[in-house]
Amino acid sequence: MPSLGTTLRGTLALVLLLAAGTAAAEVIGDVSTKFHWISPDHKIVVEAFDDPKIEGISCYLSRAQTGGFKGAFGVAEDTSDASITCLQVGPITVTDELDEGEEVFKRRTSLIFKSMQVVRFFDENRNTFAYLVYSDRVIEGSPKNSISAVPAMPWGDQLPDLEKAF
Repeated sequence: MPSLGTTLRGTLALVLLLAAGTAAAEVIGDVSTKFHWISPDHKIVVEAFDDPKIEGISCYLSRAQTGGFKGAFGVAEDTSDASITCLQVGPITVTDELDEGEEVFKRRTSLIFKSMQVVRFFDENRNTFAYLVYSDRVIEGSPKNSISAVPAMPWGDQLPDLEKAF
């Protein structure tokens, strides 16, 4: 039987592995949805992140965050509720080759088994980037999702640079 130390190290390694390779998000703000006297409230958190491979596109994500004592210690499971909007904030430049359905953001929403992620698609016929947020689990995900689309438009007199998108 493994020792407690071995089990904790294995759990920590798995958590770090799940968190690796994600875009950094900035918390813009939050609102409380359920008050708790002693422990943290349940909240809706608004975060912003930039597409790591496309300069000029930023996304805003709202998501549920479970409070209470479980939330305070990081062992609560957040609900799959989320919404996303993405927009052009400057000249669009694709800086690296894009993969269809590529993950651009990921957030752990339970201690080990559940995460919320944002993936990007490129609609070549409409010259538009589509961003989908959804929640998944090791066994079963959730059908709750939200989508946002950003057409690649000129910024002032600068045309979008989509050379690496294809």
